[in-house]
Amino acid sequence: MKSHVYLLYGEESYLIQENKNKIIEKTLSKEDQEFNISQYDLEEVPIEDVVTDAETFPFLGEKKIVIAYNPVFLKAKPDKLSFEHDVDSLLQYVNEPAGHTVLIIIAQYEKLDERKKMFKQLKKQGEVISCQPVKEWDIDKWIKTIADELHIVIPEDIYELFSSEIGTNLMALRSEMEKLALNVGGGGVVTRELAEQLLSHSAEASGLKLVDAVMERDLNRAIRLYKDLEKLNEEPIALTALLASQFRIISQAKVLKQKGYAQNQMRNYIKAHPYVIKMALKRERFFTQGELNHIMDQLAETDHVLKQGKMEKSLAFELLLYRLIQVKKHA
Repeated sequence: MKSHVYLLYGEESYLIQENKNKIIEKTLSKEDQEFNISQYDLEEVPIEDVVTDAETFPFLGEKKIVIAYNPVFLKAKPDKLSFEHDVDSLLQYVNEPAGHTVLIIIAQYEKLDERKKMFKQLKKQGEVISCQPVKEWDIDKWIKTIADELHIVIPEDIYELFSSEIGTNLMALRSEMEKLALNVGGGGVVTRELAEQLLSHSAEASGLKLVDAVMERDLNRAIRLYKDLEKLNEEPIALTALLASQFRIISQAKVLKQKGYAQNQMRNYIKAHPYVIKMALKRERFFTQGELNHIMDQLAETDHVLKQGKMEKSLAFELLLYRLIQVKKHA
């Protein structure tokens, strides 16, 4: 056991869960896990109660684990609670932790105040593990890692499908890949057809499909996609904003391409997933700059109508799709 005190912090639930489970498995046998793990919410229980538990000997066995969630006192602006934490009791404990206990503090926050004495002490005497969301350029490594863990094969040429449909949420990625593993079995290969069929579709990916329907002047398909999104409780206002975002990226990609920028250089100017920029470059060829400007005007007008409540929302969005397709028909 490397340490008796751990701080896991960051917003990536999957990494927090993975690290927590690894610590538990290293510390306790399966039998001991049932009796020798206690958990506390520090928004409801003062830290001194957690320290007291950590100092108490295990009920059965030689080791125990104490897990404390939501250490608000580590934030730059701590939340107001109905009680005050005695942070000094934790400082003293971290300096001399009980040999029979592993204390895990879990802070699922975007940022902690690293200038605080408590954070510095945890870093010095314990082990601090960052569990921040993964970067877009690292997602391919995670697809490979999780596929290996699940004993399935995912060809590299469909990695981009996972990136576009799921993004960088590792918990969602793991869940979707487990679904695929159940279908193909151990050692099985995931095909593009199966991935397209089973992956939960993100709003962003559906936005790209709506753009395709407009590009192909296929009103029936556009309406069908909209109805599918409606069943998922996607609001017309949000979908209008989503389409505006996609067409804005297509427009930006067109302008940058005309200026001689390569796809990898565009990432400095277009704040979007590399896959979305790649798709924008494929789509920009089907629109003139004038058409894109007209489309953006139509989107802005519909956004105004929706927010003012001037028309029934579903009807307004269907009319928008009709108008966008007419832009191409009259090109």
